[in-house]
Order: sequence, then C-alpha cells, then structure tokens
Amino acid sequence: MSKVAVMTDSNSGITQAEAKELGVVVLPMPFYIDEQMYYEDIDLTQDQFYERLQNDCEIKTSMPLVGNVTDKWDEVLKEYDEIVYIPMSSGLSSSCETAIMLSDDYDGKVQVVDNQRISVTMRQSVMDAKALVEQGRSAAEVKEILEREKMESSIYIMLDTLYYLKKGGRITPAAAALGTLLKLKPVLQIQGEKLDAFAKARTAKQGKSIMIETMKKDFAERFGSADGENMHLEMAYSHDLASAEEFKKEVQEAFPNHEITMNPLSLSVACHIGPGAIAIACSKKIPELN
Repeated sequence: MSKVAVMTDSNSGITQAEAKELGVVVLPMPFYIDEQMYYEDIDLTQDQFYERLQNDCEIKTSMPLVGNVTDKWDEVLKEYDEIVYIPMSSGLSSSCETAIMLSDDYDGKVQVVDNQRISVTMRQSVMDAKALVEQGRSAAEVKEILEREKMESSIYIMLDTLYYLKKGGRITPAAAALGTLLKLKPVLQIQGEKLDAFAKARTAKQGKSIMIETMKKDFAERFGSADGENMHLEMAYSHDLASAEEFKKEVQEAFPNHEITMNPLSLSVACHIGPGAIAIACSKKIPELN
C-alpha cells in the first residue's frame, strides 16, 4: 500500500504547529507588504498582518512561488510515495491551475485537488483527505472523492467595514461612502468560485440573523439535511476573536446538535475585507466517511 501525504497551503487556516499535530504539510502563502515578501506563519503572524493592514501598508497577495511548491513536493516525496495537494480554490487564485501543470512532471505521484474551497471549508477538505488516506485510499482516489464533493460547501461573511472593499476596488468610493453613512453591514458569500455580494444588513444583529437563517435554509434545501446530521458546521473571523466568540454562542443556540469548529479567516480573504469580519460556513459530510 502506498504511503500518501496530505498537503495544503496556509489558506486552509492550518498553522505550521497544527500541521505537525495533524500529520499534514502546509505550504505558507507569500504576501508582499510595502514590496517586501513575507510568508504566512513563518515570518508573518496574524497580529503582524492586521497591524500592517490597519496602518495602511500596501499589502498584495501572491500565489506560491513555483520553486517553493516543487521543492516542498520533492522533500515530501523522500518520505512518502504519493501526495494529495489541496490548494485554494481555482476560482480565487491561479495557484491551483499552476500546481496542476507542475504535477504533470511527477508521473501521477502528486494529485492536485481543485475542490473550490478556502479557509474553514478548505480545512475540512484536508481533514477529509487525511481520514480517506487512513482508510487506505490512494492519492488518485482521494482526489476523485474530494472533487466529486467540491461544491458541497458554503460560506457567509459579515464585514465590519467597507474600507477594504473600496481600497481593493471591489466597490466604488461613492458606494462605500453611502454604505458607511447608512452604517450598512454587508454580507458576502463564497460558493466555490469567488467572493460575491449576498445581502445588506442595517445592523450587525440583522446581519448575524441573515447568516444563521440562510445556513438553516442551505441545510434543508441545498444539502437535503434539515437536521444537519450530514453537515459539518464551521465559523471563521478576522482578528476580533471576542466578537466571534459572542456570535458563536448564537450559532450554537441555533444549531444545538453541532460541534462548531472555529478558526481565523484566511489572510488572503482578510486582505480584501479587513478586520472584524465574522463568518459561518458548512461542508457536507463525505459518504465514504460516514
């Protein structure tokens, strides 16, 4: 039986320390801050990132350098026979497409999974991959299962500020000014391909209610699991853990039978939406693991 490694990038929210505990490999994502390169969780902590973001430093996301990807694959393949590599969604970055191209030189030993996820839903894919490998499945089998299930997830994010959407050119200055004046709390969604508008709330309380009710609707109508028995429930936040913990109590009350996993939001997403965001997400359980 082949010895299969599970590898992802830091957009999964899995830290280097957690990766060692879980027995997976995490490729750190690069960021350019005022034109200097930093690697997430290597020489750039979450606190350092948000401090520089709020100080209006020029921050740009970047796909992993080709050499960093192949060097890590080569290193891992000294110990393992195969790799399941789960990068961030191809709808959000070209890094997945590049990795697929690079894997052509590895004679099937590296299976790149385009499973259309990021942050906590991507993290769940990593956990699913690990469990499938523990069942004795090959890298190719894991890839097939994860890609079959790739759209069976959902994320809703409420922003605390419109400033970073305006700064990134995702909304016009006029729309941002009006939204700020009206104290709107936009709710965005990620359904695999990209970050999209979903709803506009007049208050944070209304925004939280919209996210919870929409998740209940997704469970019942989209995923066919009204009681949530076949669903993983996840939460994410950007920088403000206290607010996230308060929201978690509300989510737990709405979904009393679920164990909620909560992690910091991917910095690649946080870069565009800023601190103070809170998110609720779900992933459908994989039949092979039930």
